[in-house]
Amino acid sequence: MSFDLECRNLTKRFGGTTAVDDVSFDVPSGSFFSILGPSGCGKTTIMRMIAGFLEPSSGDILIRGKSVLDVSPNKRPVNMVFQHLALFPMMNIAENIGYGLRRQGMAKAQIAVKVDEALDRIGLPGIGTRKIDELSGGQKQRVAIARCMVLEPDVLLLDEPLGALDLKLRERMKVELKALQAAFDTTFVYITHDQSEALVMSDTIAVMNEGRFEQMGSGRDLYYRPASAFVAGFVGDSNRWAGRVERAEGNVMQVRTESGLSMRASAHDRAMGVGDAAQIFVRPEAIRISTAADDLAHFDNHLSGRVTNLLFNGAASRIVVAADAEEIEVNLPQSGEFAALSEGDAVHIGWAGDQGNCFAAGSAP
Repeated sequence: MSFDLECRNLTKRFGGTTAVDDVSFDVPSGSFFSILGPSGCGKTTIMRMIAGFLEPSSGDILIRGKSVLDVSPNKRPVNMVFQHLALFPMMNIAENIGYGLRRQGMAKAQIAVKVDEALDRIGLPGIGTRKIDELSGGQKQRVAIARCMVLEPDVLLLDEPLGALDLKLRERMKVELKALQAAFDTTFVYITHDQSEALVMSDTIAVMNEGRFEQMGSGRDLYYRPASAFVAGFVGDSNRWAGRVERAEGNVMQVRTESGLSMRASAHDRAMGVGDAAQIFVRPEAIRISTAADDLAHFDNHLSGRVTNLLFNGAASRIVVAADAEEIEVNLPQSGEFAALSEGDAVHIGWAGDQGNCFAAGSAP
């Protein structure tokens, strides 16, 4: 496998603060790689080092096998799309896309050919003479990417480029960005704090926390097999309980929560034992709901309670169930029986032990 980008033991310190702490990763050629994490975790610092705007305190950055540490930003085979796009309002679309080519001294006729090709690839043929302020937010996004891609970078860096868009347009642009990446067959390195953006678009995601990568893998890996309490709490939504292990059976832990519930979950640290502080995470969609207790008796974990809140969001609606001093979020099934639930109704909930993730107590978002 060939790699367009390799970062080796990358570290960046600002005075006594370590923003990026000995991070190493490889990005395969032609892939969509995302760095996902909360504000201040170090993801933008990594991108700025790759682009050449910051110099690492230590470590190395290789693009197509060659170190770029001594290469100035304008000479690196990378380009960058910023959150606010930085399109030139005084230029039309074709002039914006061809700006970098003009700076390189390319002939006008050749620029025109390349601009037309780029407009075709972003799905906006024949609109080169239009002004930037005549475009929608999504069209501006595509023009900003085309302006970078006509320069044929080895790696395109994207710094939270969907952050300024409204919710509906952001949802559509997730799909369009992935399609554009495939159309240009260029390696994308994308940073975001939005887990949905990363999960929808990425081939590989690195979850970052306090200057380090907590876990790197596919969206499915991160969602269904989180490697740490931080990843379990940050990627997707989860019910979370703190407690202590009261029984350990291989990779299954029986945990007594602080409110007195006893729960079984899959352990991610075989060194955990009886008496250890633990955290359990269970996703709302893993929990089954019924109006009859017998329907759920076969589950490792089953509780009775009452509906305290209805969180209507169409197909993504949830209910909150109060059970033994705990409030538990459960995805609301779309069948007519459950659509008629209302606050105060008695219900039963249950889930399998292997649907819960148990970690040693520690920091989580």
